[in-house]
Amino acid sequence: MVRYLPSYCGLFGYLIAPNNSIRSNMMQTISDSQTARLVRGRLLLAMQTLFLTLIATTGNCADKNRAEFFRNHVEPLLVRRCLKCHGTERKGKLDLRTRATALAGGKSGAAIKPDQPDESLLYEYILSEEMPPKNPLSADEIAVFKRWIAQGAYFPNQPLDLFAATTEERAGYDWWSLMPLSHAAPPPLLDKMPDAWKENAIDRFIYAQLAKNGLQPSRPVTPRQLIRRVTYDLIGLPPTPQELNAFLAACRDETSKQRRVGDRAYERLINRLLMSKHYGEQWGRHWLDVIRFGESNGFERNVIHKTVWPFRDYVIRSINEDKPFDRFFVEHLAGDVVGAGDPQVAVGTSFLVCGPYDNVGNQDAAAAAQIRANTIDEMIRATGEAFLGLTVGCSRCHDHKFDPISQRDYYSLYSTFAGVRHGERTLRTKESGRRRLELENVEKAISAVEVKLRTVVPQFGRPVRPKINSLPIAPVQAKFVRFTILATNSGEPCIDELEVYSAVGDNAASKNIALASAGGKATSSGNFSGNSKHKLEHINDGEVGNSRSWISDKTGTGWVQIEFARQQIINRIVWGRDREGKYSDRLATAYKLEVALEREKWHVVAASMANLPQADASREILQRLPARQAKQAQTLLSQYTKLRSEAARLRDASSPPTWWVGTFQQNDGPFHVFLGGSPQHLGGQVQPMSMATLARTTRGYKLKSDSPESERRLALANWIVATDNPLPARVLVNRLWHHHFGTGIVNTPSDFGYMGGRPSHPQLLDWLALQLKKSDWRLKPIHKQIVLSQAYRQASTYRPDAAKTDADSRLLWRFPPRRLAGEEIRDAILAIAGQLDKRMGGPGFRLFRYVQDNVATYHPLDKHGPETYRRCVYHHKARAMQIDLLTEFDTPDCAFSTPRRASTTSPLQALTLMNHSFTIDMARAFAVRLERESKTPSSRDEQVRRAFVLAYSRESTKGESTVCVKFIEENGIRAFCRVLLNSNELIYLK
Repeated sequence: MVRYLPSYCGLFGYLIAPNNSIRSNMMQTISDSQTARLVRGRLLLAMQTLFLTLIATTGNCADKNRAEFFRNHVEPLLVRRCLKCHGTERKGKLDLRTRATALAGGKSGAAIKPDQPDESLLYEYILSEEMPPKNPLSADEIAVFKRWIAQGAYFPNQPLDLFAATTEERAGYDWWSLMPLSHAAPPPLLDKMPDAWKENAIDRFIYAQLAKNGLQPSRPVTPRQLIRRVTYDLIGLPPTPQELNAFLAACRDETSKQRRVGDRAYERLINRLLMSKHYGEQWGRHWLDVIRFGESNGFERNVIHKTVWPFRDYVIRSINEDKPFDRFFVEHLAGDVVGAGDPQVAVGTSFLVCGPYDNVGNQDAAAAAQIRANTIDEMIRATGEAFLGLTVGCSRCHDHKFDPISQRDYYSLYSTFAGVRHGERTLRTKESGRRRLELENVEKAISAVEVKLRTVVPQFGRPVRPKINSLPIAPVQAKFVRFTILATNSGEPCIDELEVYSAVGDNAASKNIALASAGGKATSSGNFSGNSKHKLEHINDGEVGNSRSWISDKTGTGWVQIEFARQQIINRIVWGRDREGKYSDRLATAYKLEVALEREKWHVVAASMANLPQADASREILQRLPARQAKQAQTLLSQYTKLRSEAARLRDASSPPTWWVGTFQQNDGPFHVFLGGSPQHLGGQVQPMSMATLARTTRGYKLKSDSPESERRLALANWIVATDNPLPARVLVNRLWHHHFGTGIVNTPSDFGYMGGRPSHPQLLDWLALQLKKSDWRLKPIHKQIVLSQAYRQASTYRPDAAKTDADSRLLWRFPPRRLAGEEIRDAILAIAGQLDKRMGGPGFRLFRYVQDNVATYHPLDKHGPETYRRCVYHHKARAMQIDLLTEFDTPDCAFSTPRRASTTSPLQALTLMNHSFTIDMARAFAVRLERESKTPSSRDEQVRRAFVLAYSRESTKGESTVCVKFIEENGIRAFCRVLLNSNELIYLK
């Protein structure tokens, strides 16, 4: 080959020579060489190869150009204008979805002759405006068809995608919400635009739409109304009189310095509210509505879940910390992956399992498979609607009728969630692992001391208990007492009677306040089912003996609890295994006694040590030993006690939390489409991958069916929050707008598809979405920009002329007034009455009494005690549970996502607010507060003014004061407070 290299170089030069003269000279040179014949042959072969290569390259380029032209111009036209009749319906037996069916034609013969548009029946019908029949194509569209046929009528290998373009009946891949975010600049300043409206970009967008529709904005709201509006909006509570006075004083100061009224004071107010711990409670509640957060499983059993509350606290904490919402979304789907070893992050996966699910079970395999499919469907719907604003669940049985979501999209998500199961999971931490190692070492040391003790004290390890155990404790106030058994000498623990004695009152020592006859209510961790004579009701029935005892359902452990009729001061508890002395098994050898004033807020007041003899018996045993042996035993017992104490501390520290965050199981498929949504009818195979819905705007992913379960969820989460995905940011800022103005820019917050609303300010929506991304997905900067706008600071005064053009004020010619939500009403009443308990977090309080047998029953409480005076977001949110006051004011059942609340008016609202014991109690507390806070307790004028400031954030007028004072004199101040708590002005924001 090296030998002929010069000749090959000559050949290359010949091929690229610029003209024939040079080529002739080069050929003559080659001819004079010794290899002329060989080179000529090779030259001809090379020229032939080059020619064929050029033809192939030209053909590939042409095919590429035709494919691109078809995708961008022809396919959208066919989908929009032709396939309605000539797709699945095949009118005239013509099907234009594939090349084969298009060339075959229909009743009239071949529809298309490639390269010959004038001979093609399809082009003839289009040109004559016979097709489409109702709305002929434009000249440009006709030209597209002619060029397409002239170029050979290119078709892709796959049938046409019906989602390729939006039609009059459904959305396509080019639907507005699926398009990339537009980088539209705020509209230019207009001549008549007020100066205040020129500063905030939001106002420029709003004003441009108002001007376009011949509308003008309303005047600014008063400072009093503004602080009330924004305080309720951001933290869900009324401003205090101190906060109100400080803001009004700052506004007056700014006015005196010739600044625009209250601008700086208002910005400081917003900053303070956004930093308030109550901000997360208010906006966390909005998000919990969206993600259908509930603390029972729903369906016919509807059993309470006691460990879902950490997720509620996580949501509130994350929003208070202004956690970036793209990270927040990822933690919801894959918190266990991105937060491995950190329970405060891993708890995010509660999102997947905090919805309703059927846990009855079914022995029939087909029915069980259908129940499982329903469970995963609930997760898919929640994910699609919360993060993407798409009704993905509609594609369960068939391709979506209105949005570009196929069954394959749906079942690719199904394969992603196939390993998720409802239930509790222990969240391990690195620290808990280290503590467990320390605990193991301490337990080894305890065993060594035990061996030594038994050589000195043979009785050690054989508990000596009297028939009756009396535990004196320091007097303590309690509403609940819980006796927890930590260990027994054998089997399930048994107690024949639990007695509690009060430290006050006449002859208190002889009065057992735990008795059921005294109002004591018993509950337990679980009840023994092996023998009907051992019942929970025996624990406080006043009778003793093995035949009147309670037994736990777990070996070695269990607890029993007594709730008193009212708070009591207690100083002694008495318990026994079998006071008749017939049985000594099932004896508690280690236990603790706890008390609480409210549910789940326990603290220990007494405890015992496992394996140790009862205290008096220990002293008696030691007294019988020789002095030297007794001293040795005392030393060993001291070591033993310290080690047990250290073990208890490490056991608590090494016990990671167990919360309702779901469990995850590897499922390698294969995964299939379910035809008609039935798991019994399998279609084509699918695998975890991104939705084709956004394939034109996002970089997708595709995983193998046997990919790790956690990898699937993380890939989905990362795809959702990817920079090129336009939906999550649009949907999220629209939710913020919805809660600030009562209606979103898109009035269907969880549906941005064809059947959803259209944006009233599309450019503003995209601008806000881009601002969210620029703010690192943090909500507080967006909140601030919105509430600082003049659009938000407008008065809510009704103007008939403007209402004729825009009745609902979607264009925001005024601030739309709104009624407070049910939770806000209850929280506000508590705050106004001075009774609001502002403690955050922890297990929720209950406004119902819960009874569980095979199914759960919820009995609404007629009386709401002080333990329920917390913010409503901390109420234990059970499904299908009607709560007085809250239900009447449209607090939704959490069986479904509620992206927007209803706001109804019904007689029940007035009747409940007027007559419920809660309102009556709060009116009483409100009256006490007014009398306590008045400088002159007997001054009714002063009390009326104070009441108006607390309830309405304004002073009473002279006429109002006169009427109210007269009312108080005739009916009393409690009746006056009750009237204020039932007034429209209290529950409406203007």
